[in-house]
Amino acid sequence: MKIIQVAGRSNSGKTTFIRKLIPELKKIGPVGVIKHLGDHEYHLEDGKDTTFFYEAGADISTGIDSEKTVCTLHHTDLDSTLKMYAGHGIHFAVIEGYKQRSYAKIVIGSLEIDRCVLKDPTPTEVIGALHLFDDYK
Repeated sequence: MKIIQVAGRSNSGKTTFIRKLIPELKKIGPVGVIKHLGDHEYHLEDGKDTTFFYEAGADISTGIDSEKTVCTLHHTDLDSTLKMYAGHGIHFAVIEGYKQRSYAKIVIGSLEIDRCVLKDPTPTEVIGALHLFDDYK
């Protein structure tokens, strides 16, 4: 699994870029995206059974409808999530944020950071440079 980390300042266009990159990567293999929410806590919907199960201590609470499966897990670390992705056959793990991690990075905007391998690329440029990105170990 290739780890493609995207870093940049707030409102620099990271999410927009990732939305364009996903369909190109999907032509090659399965894609997973991890977004670091930082201090912006994700709120579970009040009064829903899956929220009750999570709050009661279920390690994983899952809701399935006709279009998607939504899982809520108690672990909050990137490494566990990457391990889960690898175990589910994901070929490309795109990470938005986690700037402090040492993976090869795509930088969007004016951020200066270690391990920048591409700056403001097009999705096509990323596809051509996949060999520059780290493999999950």
